[in-house]
Amino acid sequence: MKIISIGGGKLALRQTLPIDRFVVSLARRKRPRALFIPTASGDDAEYCEIFDRIYGGKLNCQVDCLKLLGRNGERKHLAKRILAADLIYVGGGNTMRMMKLWRKIGVDKLLRRAGRQGTVLTGLSAGAICWHRWGHSDSMSFSADDRQWSHIRVRSLDFIPHLYCPHLDGEKRHDSLVAMLRRGEMAVACDNNAAIFYGPHGARCLTSRKRARTHVYRKSREGVSVTSYQDGETIDL
Repeated sequence: MKIISIGGGKLALRQTLPIDRFVVSLARRKRPRALFIPTASGDDAEYCEIFDRIYGGKLNCQVDCLKLLGRNGERKHLAKRILAADLIYVGGGNTMRMMKLWRKIGVDKLLRRAGRQGTVLTGLSAGAICWHRWGHSDSMSFSADDRQWSHIRVRSLDFIPHLYCPHLDGEKRHDSLVAMLRRGEMAVACDNNAAIFYGPHGARCLTSRKRARTHVYRKSREGVSVTSYQDGETIDL
């Protein structure tokens, strides 16, 4: 599979544009079919417009937005739309709610089929978490109002057998991630404007900001070690 998990950054402001260009290049088509899945954001219409503006207008893709929630959810012909895409981009938001719906209607199985047939799989925040076994998620914040909430471990698609943490620097998630790690476990964490590319020849760090990094956490009996990688470096997994 070809998977690019982006830790954070504002798509509307083109903060991840060098990473987005790389995503499109992997599709190896003059005008790739790009499917945007905004489930985690509640199928936010503005998010779909932003994706169309960047991936359609700026990066020359044929854009399709797949909305799955509510009375107007587009659940017919799911397989046709997902399997026809050259690249699939999953937007950010509530990872836990997204994963529950996907499993209920079979999107999880269709995404696995798409990845195995060569479709480029990518996304930001919740859309970066989803490809991994587990995610370090802020899903509880969406229903917490002003109450206290904590990051939780969310079961994801398990295409990549690790725990993934987005927004490491932007949301200061280091301490919470360390507390979540289990002995012998490895986690991948990306700063905002950093991503990890899992390709046929291993993993690599991608960034769209000079100081952004991808980090690998390993927990052992002795404690937690962290190795950081900058743009272009091969990541030891």
